[in-house]
This record gives sequence, C-alpha cells and structure tokens, in this order.
Amino acid sequence: MRSAKLYRYALPMDSGVILREEKLTVREGFVVELREDGKVGLGEIAPLKGFSVETPDEAGALAKEQLELWSKGQALNYDELFPSVAFGISMAELELAGGLPQEGEYNAAPLCTGDPDDLIPTLNNMPGRKVAKIKVGLYEPIRDGMLVNLFLESMPDLYLRLDANRAWTKEKAAKFAQYVAPSRRSRIAYLEEPCASPSDSLAFAIDTGIGIAWDETLQQAVRSNDFKLEQMVGAKAIIIKPTIVGSVERCKMLIDNAKALKIQAVVSSSIESSLALTQLARLSKWWLPDEIPGLDTVGLFKSQLVTSWPGCDIPVAKLEDQQLVWSSESL
Repeated sequence: MRSAKLYRYALPMDSGVILREEKLTVREGFVVELREDGKVGLGEIAPLKGFSVETPDEAGALAKEQLELWSKGQALNYDELFPSVAFGISMAELELAGGLPQEGEYNAAPLCTGDPDDLIPTLNNMPGRKVAKIKVGLYEPIRDGMLVNLFLESMPDLYLRLDANRAWTKEKAAKFAQYVAPSRRSRIAYLEEPCASPSDSLAFAIDTGIGIAWDETLQQAVRSNDFKLEQMVGAKAIIIKPTIVGSVERCKMLIDNAKALKIQAVVSSSIESSLALTQLARLSKWWLPDEIPGLDTVGLFKSQLVTSWPGCDIPVAKLEDQQLVWSSESL
C-alpha cells in the first residue's frame, strides 16, 4: 500500500546571505515523504529564486499532482516536470527503494576569504588533494587576481576552485589573469563562468590557459530537449546542481557523459536544507568517489532539517513540525 505526504518548510538564514544582489532571509521548500511496505523515502523540492525556472508555489502545485499519481501506482515521467520537482520525488523514490548508499562525501572545499594561514588547519585535515574555493567578481579583478596568486604562492600543494558567476566582461577577466602568475594557473582547478557571455569565457580560457567550468550555461542548456553535453566544448568541468538540472537519473546521465568526454563533474548545492545536502553528499560519494562536491552551504542556515550534516551543531528541525500541505490519506 502506497502513501505520500508533502510538507512545506521555511528555514531562517544567516543575515549575511546575498543571492543575486538580494538578501535571502528565509529558505523555503518542500519535503516529499513516500511510504510503501513499511519503508520510507524522503526528497526535497526547493526551487531557488533567480536560478530555477519555477517558483515554490508552482513546484508545490505540481508536486501534489504528481504525488497523487504516484500514490495510485502510476509511474512518473520526470522529463516533463520542473527540475526541482523531478529531483525531489526521484530522490525520495531512490531512498524508498534502498538504492541510495549510506556513505557520503562530507568533506567540502573550504571558502577562502582572507589570510591563507587561516586555511592551513582545515586543509591539513583534508584527505587527498587540498582543494579550496574563492568567490571572485565581487571586487575589482586586480584585487581578485592578487588574492588568488597569494594563496597559490603561499601553499604550493593547493588547488583552487574559483567562481565568478558571470561577473566580468572579457576585459575584466583578462585583467584578473594578468595578476595570476602563468606558472601557477595550472593549479586553478577551474573558474566557473568568468564572463557574462559563454563565448567570452571560452576565449578567456584559450588566451590564459585557465580552465573554465560551466554552471549557469549548463543549467540553461539542459532544459533543451535536444541537449548534448558534447556540444558544450571548451570546458574543463561541469557543475551539476540537481535541484536545477532535474531527476536523479538525469544527473547520473550527465555524469556518465562527462566521464566519457573526460570532463570533470562536480555535484553542487542550490542552498538546499541539510536533508538534501546529506543526500547529495551520498550521491557524490557513490558516483564521484574521488571528487570533493560543492556542498559547503549548511553554515548559511540557522536551522537544519530532519538530518544533521556531520559535525554541524546548528539545531535540527523535525519533519513533523513542518506544515503538512498535502496527504494521500485525505483523498
């Protein structure tokens, strides 16, 4: 006998979280609960404003419709659903079937903001390659270039992931590169979306030898029915955000394609709650056992949800304390 429930949550955020120049004070979303034969599977549906094509209300309405079909035994066509809904329900189905391994990759690339010495203790505890992340594009490109060069100079075994969020013109991107020593550029693991224009980003990679990663460009491209990863030439890596990409199956297909094309793939968050973050950590360990995922966002919350991120002491809210907005039992 199948049953399903849909809860809505609203979790307070740290006061300093800025998303696309807008303060994010509350993270809203839904939790799917599927039950069958005494087993339970959970999934999170959390479209992100400014990044997702769907709003929370639209996602919630579609989720209710699909959960009613699921509770009646019908198979769902995830390719026809909003990405966040496809991801949340498919994750709940995977967990319900016992298909999601328990072991997760909870090491995160730490975010660098100031003194390299502050980073050393964290990096020393990191197994394997030492990887950290720097947000660039928030200040002048000369400052960013000098900061990146300083970190690479201070720690010869450090690799950096950089994220510009399309902040630069091609001229500003070139100015950034001028201040990073050519001998150190190979230790930039990748630079996500340096320019507003993908063609300018590609030109930057060719001119500087700094590898780029597709993030927003990938999320936009996968919405096309005839999307093929091999058409996205020139990138060293792709950043896979399941909430924006779609179902678990679609994300796995992308990763398999990336491996075949020898493109690095990194599972990353869309500021989901600790529930989805821990599930993404488990997916990453399963699919990409040698890769550090981009899941370092739990510290942006003032409350976790259902499942605690290992080592995090932020209070955990219970599922039953969230708003129940739909249940198959009421049909």
